[in-house]
Amino acid sequence: MRVNSDPQTAQIAALVELHRGLRRQGPGDAGFTRALLRRLPALPAKPRIADLGCGTGAGALMLAGYFQCQVAAVDFSAVFIEELKVNARRAGLDHLVVPICADMAALDWPQGSIDLLWSEGAAYNLGFEQALRTWRPLLATGGIAVGSELSWFKEERPGPALAFWQDAYPDMGSESQNIIRAGRAGFKVAFTRRLPARAWWKNYYEPLRAKIKRMEATPANREVIRETEQEMALFERYSDDYGYTFYVLQACGPDSPGRPQDG
Repeated sequence: MRVNSDPQTAQIAALVELHRGLRRQGPGDAGFTRALLRRLPALPAKPRIADLGCGTGAGALMLAGYFQCQVAAVDFSAVFIEELKVNARRAGLDHLVVPICADMAALDWPQGSIDLLWSEGAAYNLGFEQALRTWRPLLATGGIAVGSELSWFKEERPGPALAFWQDAYPDMGSESQNIIRAGRAGFKVAFTRRLPARAWWKNYYEPLRAKIKRMEATPANREVIRETEQEMALFERYSDDYGYTFYVLQACGPDSPGRPQDG
């Protein structure tokens, strides 16, 4: 579900409430993340790291623990940022995680100030290519961006899933389309890897289902719950057709898109 957006609307407040208290605000998996980190292109010994759209910190905490260096963790939601602070203290990583409540689309950081930019499921809110274009100046030349993006896996797309996502995310593209978009935004693709469907269920949808049972039945909550349950039902039927692909990208000139390795 989209959670990084205008926090003033009732629907966004309901989305934040639905995801509040959960370990993850989107699909992901710690073992999967560690495997990606081991495959990254070379980085400085102490890379400058940012996690954009960090939620309550599943990715930021993993990055801080893995690299043992500071991670700037950015999210628009003050609720999520406060939970991140608590989670970082509990993990003994509060000296490394720097929580920042801000708009990830309007960061005034110096150009070239990030070596590793991490973002799980958050580029969705800007559109994949626009997010990469927005964030590209923040990365040092040769810096790495890792982003998970909802992607079609097949050319033929089942009607119910296509109708749902054309309404929810009209810019959702295929993996080949997203590779082209990354090239236009100034990146070459080092490799891609699909998040297994089981990670959606175990780490995201099952906790969401439990949270839904505890939600107050306000009009905004009911609408968010309806959309979430529809999303889960579609993924249960069509997880072979779409899901999250992690794109591991290296910052370069727009004339050097490169070719990816499938992971």
